[in-house]
Amino acid sequence: MKLFGSSPFAQAMKAAGVGAALMMSVSAGHAQSGSPFAGFNGAWSGTGTVALSDGTVERIRCKADYKVDGTGLGLRQTLRCASDSYKFDLTSDVTSNGDRLSGNWSEASRNINGSLQGTAGGGQIQVFVEANGFAANLTLRTTGNKQTVQINSKGEIRGVNITMVRS
Repeated sequence: MKLFGSSPFAQAMKAAGVGAALMMSVSAGHAQSGSPFAGFNGAWSGTGTVALSDGTVERIRCKADYKVDGTGLGLRQTLRCASDSYKFDLTSDVTSNGDRLSGNWSEASRNINGSLQGTAGGGQIQVFVEANGFAANLTLRTTGNKQTVQINSKGEIRGVNITMVRS
């Protein structure tokens, strides 16, 4: 299994993975209480797909760990995802101020980092992720214990769909 390189695809996958994990964490907490991260500590896992501009679609497996701070308004997250041909290891720190979200993330194996901003409300999360010339829109919907994330970009990576549940 090879690690992502420094191509636009590699950057896109890293940003998309971070955004997905962050959105999942925000949505689950938001659905459980008034604080967007409340009750979300712990391990989560799931699967999904990634679609590339050349039409290729691959299955992806993910594991995440979330630590909510004492105020319920801060979250530290790690996300590890892999398919048959790649893997990535992401860490992020996110804060909530009302319905506004902001944060930073990094991908350890390639020393890449970026930022995210978005909103939470009405059972839906929308986040804009940026890194090294890459941008993506992410939307999350939560139904019960199931979290579905959709990521869209106009770059080499066209879409990511991930579903995770508490492990």
